[in-house]
Amino acid sequence: MIIMKDVQAHIKPHADVREVSQQREMSGLQAIIRSQPFWVLVAIGAIGLVMSVVSDVFLTERNLYNTTRNFAFFGIMALGMTSVIVTAGIDLSVGSLMGLCGIVTGLVMQAGYPLILGFAACMGTALVVGIINGVLIAYLRVAPFVVTLGMLAIARSVAMVISNNKMIYDFGPDQDVFQWIGGSDTLGVPNPVWVLIILTLVFWFAFRYTTWGRWVFAVGGNQQAAKLTGIPVERVIVSVYVASALTAALAAFLIVGWFGSVTNALGQSYELNVIAASVIGGANLMGGAGYAMGAPIGAALVEIIRNSLLLAGVDALWQGTFVGMFIILTVLLERIRGKRSA
Repeated sequence: MIIMKDVQAHIKPHADVREVSQQREMSGLQAIIRSQPFWVLVAIGAIGLVMSVVSDVFLTERNLYNTTRNFAFFGIMALGMTSVIVTAGIDLSVGSLMGLCGIVTGLVMQAGYPLILGFAACMGTALVVGIINGVLIAYLRVAPFVVTLGMLAIARSVAMVISNNKMIYDFGPDQDVFQWIGGSDTLGVPNPVWVLIILTLVFWFAFRYTTWGRWVFAVGGNQQAAKLTGIPVERVIVSVYVASALTAALAAFLIVGWFGSVTNALGQSYELNVIAASVIGGANLMGGAGYAMGAPIGAALVEIIRNSLLLAGVDALWQGTFVGMFIILTVLLERIRGKRSA
């Protein structure tokens, strides 16, 4: 059952947090049909049906394996991005942060340190960047677009400086384990997909059942009203930018393990696909609405579009056009649905 959360613009100053987030539960089937991720799944099914006729390769085991592995990285990042967008924010720095975290991981492991320290350095770098983004946005009231756009440039520049603009491909004594984590599979499913599944369940549980989840939706629906109810708005905002940074770092760790090498160009322009996946999956850019399950579904659609264009012999440069059309269409449908329910 999917919980749809609407935040009222005007509430009593001492209203309960649950009144702020206004959880509205519907019957399972009705909730699923009315949710945006459901219709994105329908679109995925329709594209799959068409492609199964157009190409004999689309439904092959190898193609499905590669497709699911490819969208897993974007799906992981989209989960963190969804929490940011729910608060009416945006994080443009995730692509550059992915590159920075990948370089930091590579340098640590190249120096001969064990895998666990490489992972710790990767996540620690993201934690610092996430806190900086969150503090500037929440406490200094700098616009999210400005802060994260600036961090996009800073992270990419720092990655170039510390890597000396060179490729890293020697990951020390734990290289085989590292490449297995990102590039191999378990029970026939790519390891990054397992990580995506587990992380999606974690975010779904957090959004639906935890106080933090209610606060995130409350802040996105009406920040001033949330503050009046006693919600620590600033800390919530910092937390979602930290979540976005950490998911970008996790995706970086996995994708570097898969590639077996890393350059400072890693993650370039990935922020566009991540934001697209979140919005297509049901995250409202105005805040107050989003689905944990929608993030991987949106990422899947973006990757299937790319894969389908390649198999159909269409120039891959058209990918942005089709993804952009889906973003505009989903926003228009959300507007229409909002007017009907008003």
